[in-house]
Amino acid sequence: MKFNDFKAIYDRLDTYDDVKALSKETGLDEELLNVIYTQRTVREATKKYHVVKRNAPRMLREWKAGTSLLEIARKWRFPPILTALILFQEDGFSKKEFWKYVREPECIANPRTKKEIIEITEADSIYSPWGNEIQYKRGAWGEEKLHEWLDSHNISYRTEKDLRGKFAKTPDCLLDEPLKINGWTINWIESKASFGDRTEFNKNVRGQLSQYYDMFGHGLVVYWFGHVEDMDCPQGIEIIDAGLCGLNCESQTVEDFCPEEIVDNRQI
Repeated sequence: MKFNDFKAIYDRLDTYDDVKALSKETGLDEELLNVIYTQRTVREATKKYHVVKRNAPRMLREWKAGTSLLEIARKWRFPPILTALILFQEDGFSKKEFWKYVREPECIANPRTKKEIIEITEADSIYSPWGNEIQYKRGAWGEEKLHEWLDSHNISYRTEKDLRGKFAKTPDCLLDEPLKINGWTINWIESKASFGDRTEFNKNVRGQLSQYYDMFGHGLVVYWFGHVEDMDCPQGIEIIDAGLCGLNCESQTVEDFCPEEIVDNRQI
């Protein structure tokens, strides 16, 4: 995807409701828009966290005066669960106590608090337990599709589970033998069920990919929901679009693998 096209989409995904609206308007895949919306929301929350935190006493007074948690979150344009967490900590609650309320609202004695905790949990598609579950399953789905592709072409590899305890950090798939793909000789493949814009890719490079290169040599990262075109990649790290489409693997006869099931056949 061209950067300007991505930026136009990114800028329009201000709220969760914008995902369905933009999908309906443009025909863009709703799951792709969900992924981009999630990435934008997390980044914006990180930027605004300290501002919101500084205003916690004011937010707490508003809540005790009758303004709901969801109304306060919308006023500050901040994720509902994180808003409530900051507010409850200001009121003397521990993180453990707050998350128990979120996960087990039936244990809350105060009717208003119970109602509003349920309300913010339903409204938060990212930081709520159900939002976290969607992101976890999306990641597991991407890893499964990568394993299926490798298995279907008789390419042997070891997973993070196989390598646990042997290295400080491990990629999703460490190949048993180097593999030539699209002219690259690679030793490992990392699956990312996200969209690879410059911010996301640079974060992945700093957090994981550069360390994989230092330990295992040349490798490949697959962004299942696409990536921005013409990205500058550091030495030893290659990037490819969703689905391993059209890979030219010299040691195997590789069929096109372009999974429409990114949405339709995904089991969540």
